[in-house]
Amino acid sequence: MKLLDIVVRDAISADLGSISRDEVIGTLADMLVKDGVLAADCRDDCIKSVIKRERRGSTGFGHGVAVPHAKMAGLDRAIAAIGNIPQGVDFNALDRGDVHSVVLLLSPEDAPEVHLEAMEVIFGHLSQETFRRFLRQAESVDAIVTLLEDADESQLNA
Repeated sequence: MKLLDIVVRDAISADLGSISRDEVIGTLADMLVKDGVLAADCRDDCIKSVIKRERRGSTGFGHGVAVPHAKMAGLDRAIAAIGNIPQGVDFNALDRGDVHSVVLLLSPEDAPEVHLEAMEVIFGHLSQETFRRFLRQAESVDAIVTLLEDADESQLNA
């Protein structure tokens, strides 16, 4: 599985503006709905599920990134949206730092192996300091897509 198998190209934002954690989650979910990969009538359940997961423990794992996630009924594949928040947002991250890049991951409820594989791919890249830095510095959707393409290419050659 590659990043671009998961990340929806039209659900990428280089600058979500100055918003709260819950607004970040809602905005990324809205981008998935607008693209048609998440049903509009699932939007509220999606947000509730992701926020419920956040209350159990922050998905802000440090180094300025967070991967809020949930398993959803009605999905046939894992989907993700990416948003940068240049000024940062409090995600109650493990290192107590602000989060600047968020990857919202939604996976099929009945396919835990797909969820784990998607998480593995995302965390594999986000654990690399260079990838995190380039993601945070990306000033356009095209720059983020290029980063994802390069990361997928390097994964294939590894």
